[in-house]
Amino acid sequence: MRSICNVVKPSTAAQGLSILGTLEITETNYTRLCHEKSILTVNGQFPGPTIYARKGDLVIVNVHNNGSKNITIHWHGVDQPRNPWSDGPEFITQCPIRPGGNFTYQVILFEEEGTLWWHAHSDFDRATVHGAIVIHPKRGTTFPFRKPDKEIPVILGE
Repeated sequence: MRSICNVVKPSTAAQGLSILGTLEITETNYTRLCHEKSILTVNGQFPGPTIYARKGDLVIVNVHNNGSKNITIHWHGVDQPRNPWSDGPEFITQCPIRPGGNFTYQVILFEEEGTLWWHAHSDFDRATVHGAIVIHPKRGTTFPFRKPDKEIPVILGE
């Protein structure tokens, strides 16, 4: 899987890094089980790209909605302390991203570590608009087990 994020601004280890990425939501014709269907994809991918970060990082993701209906993104398993407008439930914590619009999410990985996921939080769009978030330990620390030889995110969609 391809990652959307690149480190754009170094900072102190205690503060973490700012990670910047873009998610382009687009309607795409996709063939599954011998039938072509229009689905929403992210950056031309299904499932969407994996976001790689470290505990303590600030992940800034600009979401462009090129689809035909409203959408929001939810960062599943991520607390959003003092930042509820970046949590995804449409008309509850934020207005939806309208077709042709965009919204910049600030995802604060304050306590999270491990593999989580992000997904659409509008209607049934989460079936195709989703991806993994891999959160490594802070720099200078390690997981409480030996480092794996390889990591491959596995996503089970709806």
